[in-house]
Amino acid sequence: MKKFLFLTAFLSITSLSINALDANISFCTFKSSTSGYVEIYLQVVGQTVEYKMLQDSSFQANVEVVILFKKDGDVVKFDKYLLNSPTFDIPQDFVDMKRYGLDDGEYELEVSVSDQNGKENVKHFNQALIIDFGKERIYQSDIQLLASLRMPTESQQNEPMAKGGYIFEPLPSHFYDRYCDRLIFYNEIYDTDKWVKDDFMVSCFLEKISNETSPNTIGLMHKRRSPEPMIPFLNQIDISELSSGNYNLVVEVKNKQGELLSKKSIEFQRSNPFLNTSREAIAAGANSLGEAFVADLSMDELRYSLKAIAMQVDDTDGELMNTIIAEQKREAMELYLFSFWAREDPVNPHAAYLGYMEVAKAIDMKFKSGFGFGFETDRGYVYMKYGVPSDIASVEDEQSAPPYEIWFYNQFPQTGQNNVKFVFYNPILTTNSFVMLHSTARGEINNPRWEVDLYRDAPTDLDGSNYIDGRRVQDKIGMKARRIFESF
Repeated sequence: MKKFLFLTAFLSITSLSINALDANISFCTFKSSTSGYVEIYLQVVGQTVEYKMLQDSSFQANVEVVILFKKDGDVVKFDKYLLNSPTFDIPQDFVDMKRYGLDDGEYELEVSVSDQNGKENVKHFNQALIIDFGKERIYQSDIQLLASLRMPTESQQNEPMAKGGYIFEPLPSHFYDRYCDRLIFYNEIYDTDKWVKDDFMVSCFLEKISNETSPNTIGLMHKRRSPEPMIPFLNQIDISELSSGNYNLVVEVKNKQGELLSKKSIEFQRSNPFLNTSREAIAAGANSLGEAFVADLSMDELRYSLKAIAMQVDDTDGELMNTIIAEQKREAMELYLFSFWAREDPVNPHAAYLGYMEVAKAIDMKFKSGFGFGFETDRGYVYMKYGVPSDIASVEDEQSAPPYEIWFYNQFPQTGQNNVKFVFYNPILTTNSFVMLHSTARGEINNPRWEVDLYRDAPTDLDGSNYIDGRRVQDKIGMKARRIFESF
């Protein structure tokens, strides 16, 4: 009986969470002794594919991968294969890597990933690709960012991700969240034996991308190397104290005179809203940082301010904050609120608090529904957590659907995605009672039946299926949600 209940719960979770397939795809170019080649890295987000049950009651996902290399519009290399995930008890992300030899030149890389257990679940990827390893100077491979690095077991020595005595797990998204404390990378340097007679220096550092003319260089490191046909350069940088923002990782090769011989860089994003500052240190330094602003707040203002930051904290901190609010201990409420803003802005936490609360109060007024503060509604939550959408489509006049809105975000740095969408609807038809029906944002509600649920009053208009199994409705006049959703 317990086994049956577990399987039922698993199937319910996957059926509700599956979204348009989410896969991160990236690549790096390298040089062998005979030619250049490219490595394609694929990471499939486990909660966005469907699973089939195997005979041992575990689950497995299956995706078809199609890779095209085009040059001047013609396909010059093609690959198509079936990728089976490892077997799981619960959904997990899974990765793959392929290598392809290519001559120097400019290519168009096209990758399609389709869920074999959900035929309409497809992800497409297109990007320019350049292979450039000439013979007139020192060259470097692209910089490969790694999610992890480990020693292979005896049976893993010939795995595709094995290289230089290690198993490399790529980081396709180029995004480091608050839980990452190391940046691990790999780079290859070619033909120094042909162009350098003496030892030379390999330097790596970070540059914060900003509007300033001179970039801010962080964590400069140097390593001496001797000339060789190929030099593998594997290193890691501590980013535990690296603030949120966009950065370049740079690897340079210079001779002993300091002349630049070669340079490669790669951009990445860092999210680190809470640097590793202890509560004790914050409390000890509170007087110098201006803690008076929390002391001057009433209990109602403290409670309101804490609820306004709820969407900005993780589950662990959220549980602590809810306990603090429920217990209504003023000292604990003050310390938590001050700690949050001191971590966000150690120089002027009061100014950071005031700026945020100005937005929170405006969102509260805009989305207030009678069931809590406006920033606690689904639309208010999304606005406060992710910012102003790039565009909003609002529809109130469709006879077959309640009022609904579709929000579009062209850039979505919180998860490293692009073109993220949210669907909200008002099923009970009361003022501002919109709830989130579906989203393509990683970690939010993913509902493959969102269109069916939106048009639940028109069940006979399902597209080729019954109401239980259907996922889409027919494309009819007056039922335009799908067209709006796919037009951005």
